Amino acid sequence: MHKYFRAIGFSEPMKARDTYNLIDDVLEKAEHRSYITDPSDEDAMMAELRVDYGNGYGVCAVGVFDEENDFSGEALFPYFISESVSSIEQVSVEERIEGYTYAGVVDDLSVGTTLIFRLINSVEFLKYGAPQMERIPGTSVCLSGLCISGTVMLPILKTEEEIEDTREKDMARRNLMNMARSGDEDAMKNLTMQDMDMYAVIMDKLQEDDIYTIVDSTFMPTGVECDLYSVLGEIDKCRITENPITKEKIWILTIMCGDLLFKVCINAKDLFGEPAPGRRFKGVVWMQGIINFPDENLSFDL
Repeated sequence: MHKYFRAIGFSEPMKARDTYNLIDDVLEKAEHRSYITDPSDEDAMMAELRVDYGNGYGVCAVGVFDEENDFSGEALFPYFISESVSSIEQVSVEERIEGYTYAGVVDDLSVGTTLIFRLINSVEFLKYGAPQMERIPGTSVCLSGLCISGTVMLPILKTEEEIEDTREKDMARRNLMNMARSGDEDAMKNLTMQDMDMYAVIMDKLQEDDIYTIVDSTFMPTGVECDLYSVLGEIDKCRITENPITKEKIWILTIMCGDLLFKVCINAKDLFGEPAPGRRFKGVVWMQGIINFPDENLSFDL
């Protein structure tokens, strides 16, 4: 995922030397340091180090300190942390193929699909002691995303009556999905029929209209990576900041995709159009997130 360093202001292609320099920078300047005994080696200490370049984005290094205090980096990736809660559904966690990194998995009815994201606070998860792939009660998730190519689009003009009608339909659909998740066969059939009817209506309208005048938001998995999503949603808030090292401009966008709220970080060079509240954002986003664990079960600070 090194190409996503571009999203936080490092647009120049990174070489091996640049990676080593970034690791040294993180080791020296990291404001966030979390440690835990390596689950596979009691003589080593797993570490999660983050250096923040401002406004919630920066570089994270995950690796191991050996007995001689030498750091062996297993993963180095850009991150972007949102302070806004996106989901209160129970979340499960599984280990990724690359060492010492984890993926969060949450079934959120607001998007109607299983949402997978790169877990940023993995050491906190390990300290919490939750078994892998077991749903963790009492948690919430703050979702964010990095994007390297995005487009700003105009909104679909709707009346107040149409907005209220859409809201009621979405609420009814979420209730059906909740019933279907509990095993209600009638709800499953109703959802299937609704999807078929929606497909027929869209295909009919596509004969004369553009797809983006019909569909105002989407959240769909894309590509071979499980945490990449094709997103179309309304811009709720936006602000521009600057990477203090490269001086490149960075847009921070708050996106509403259906009822799912999350933030996106994108280099101003890679955003086509001028973002503003009410307009729409379209792009492929690498989803990340942090899990907020129940305070009463924590005896440490990240």
